[in-house]
Amino acid sequence: MWRQAAGHEIVEVPPPVPLIDQLTGLGNGRHLRQKVCELAAERASDPAPFTIGLANLDGFKPINDLFGPEAGDQILCQVAHRLKACVPEGATVTRTSDDEFAFVLPLIFERKGAEKLGRVLKEVLSAPFDLGDRNVRLSASFGFAVYPFAGNSFEDLLKSADTALYRSKRRGRGQITVYSQEIAQEMKRATQLEQALRNAIIADQVDVHFQPIVDLRSDTVVGFEALARWCDADLGYVSPSVFVPLAEERGFIESLAETLLRKAAQAALSWPKELFLSFNLSSAQLMDTATSARLLSIINQVGLDPRRLELEITETAVMADADVAQKIVSELRAAGVRVSLDDFGTGQSSLGRLRDFSFDKVKIDRAFVSRISADRASEHIIKAIVSMCEGLELEVVAEGIEDFSEALKLKALGCGMGQGYFYGKPADAVATMRYLSDRYRDVAAASR
Repeated sequence: MWRQAAGHEIVEVPPPVPLIDQLTGLGNGRHLRQKVCELAAERASDPAPFTIGLANLDGFKPINDLFGPEAGDQILCQVAHRLKACVPEGATVTRTSDDEFAFVLPLIFERKGAEKLGRVLKEVLSAPFDLGDRNVRLSASFGFAVYPFAGNSFEDLLKSADTALYRSKRRGRGQITVYSQEIAQEMKRATQLEQALRNAIIADQVDVHFQPIVDLRSDTVVGFEALARWCDADLGYVSPSVFVPLAEERGFIESLAETLLRKAAQAALSWPKELFLSFNLSSAQLMDTATSARLLSIINQVGLDPRRLELEITETAVMADADVAQKIVSELRAAGVRVSLDDFGTGQSSLGRLRDFSFDKVKIDRAFVSRISADRASEHIIKAIVSMCEGLELEVVAEGIEDFSEALKLKALGCGMGQGYFYGKPADAVATMRYLSDRYRDVAAASR
C-alpha cells in the first residue's frame, strides 16, 4: 500500500490494479474490460459496431497434465505470440483464464469479418507448438459477439461471446461461432431440454427398447441391443441422437446410462438364458476409471450373468483416452463381459484399435450395409472385414439391414450376425417378450 501526504494527513492509497497477465505479457481480464468500456464510450453517440472474441484451446488440460505445467506455460506463451502477430491493427489481445484468450476488434463490424478472422486464427493455432524435444498440436474454438447487436454493456457482450464459444465447443473441436439471436434461442432450448431430461431421469421416464440381433445363418434371434427412448409430456418424442449427446455434454451421461442398464438387465432376466444383452457405453464412461466397477455392481445387483452382457464402444470414444479405455475394457472382459467395437470402418485407425485392444466382436457400420446391393466398393469392404475378423477370431454383426437383398448378400459374404428393421424394429420390454413368446416355447409358457 502506498502512503501519500494530503495536507497534514497521511492518506493510504491502494496499489494500482494490475492489467497485465504475468505469464504471457498480454493484457488480463481487467484490461479486456477497460478496453471494451473505453471503445463503447467512444462510440456511444454513434454506435458504430465493433467485435469482441474468445478463443479456447481444445484439449489443453490433457496436454498440460501429460507434459507438465512448464510445457503448458510454453504453449500458452507461443499462443499469445501467434495471436498478437495475427490480429488486425488496433486490436487488443488478452488472456482471461488458463487456456482462454480474448480479443477486442475495433475494425471488425459484422459476422463475415469475424468468421474470416476466426478461420485465420484457427489455422495459425493448428501449427505445431515447439517444446524443444517434441512438437505438440492443438486446436482452438472461437466465439464472437458484435456490439451493439449482441449487447451494449461489457457484461452482456462477454456473455454473448461466451454463449457463442459454448456452442462452438458443443459442435466439436476447432469450430467458429458468431453470436446471434437464433443461436441464443438454440442454447436456451438446449438448457430447457437438459432440465426436462434431468427430471425425466429422476422420475424414471426414460425407457429402454430392444432391437433383435440375429444369426444370419439360421435367422434365429441371439440377443438384443438396448436403445434409449424418451417421450416427454410437453416435448413429445425426443430422438436419442439429440438427448444422449446432450447428457454427455452436460455431464450426466453416467446417471442416464446406469439407469438404462439397470432397466435393460432386469428385462433380460425374463429372456431365454442363451440370449445376450448389448448395451452402448459413452466416451465419458470410457474416460472414468470407476466405470467397470459401477457397471459390474449394477448387473450383480440385478442378478444378470456378466457373460450375457455385451458392451458396445465406438472408436471415437476409445480415442478420447485410450489408456483408460483399455483398462476398462480389460476389467470388464476379465469379469466375463464381452466387448464389441461399434461403427467399424468409419473411424480414423480402426485396424490399429483391433491390434491394441482385445475385442470380442465387430459391428460393421450401416453406411456400408446400406450400399451393399448397389455399390461394389461397399461389398468388397464388408467382404474384407469379414475375412479379417475370421482370422482374428472375432464375431461380426452387420448393422442397419433394411431388406431381404441386403440380408442375402451378407449371408453370401459369410457375415455371422445382423440387425436392422428387416429383422425387427426396436420395441419396449413388453413387446419384446411377445416377440420372444412367438419363438420360444419356454417364454410362452412362463408368460401364461
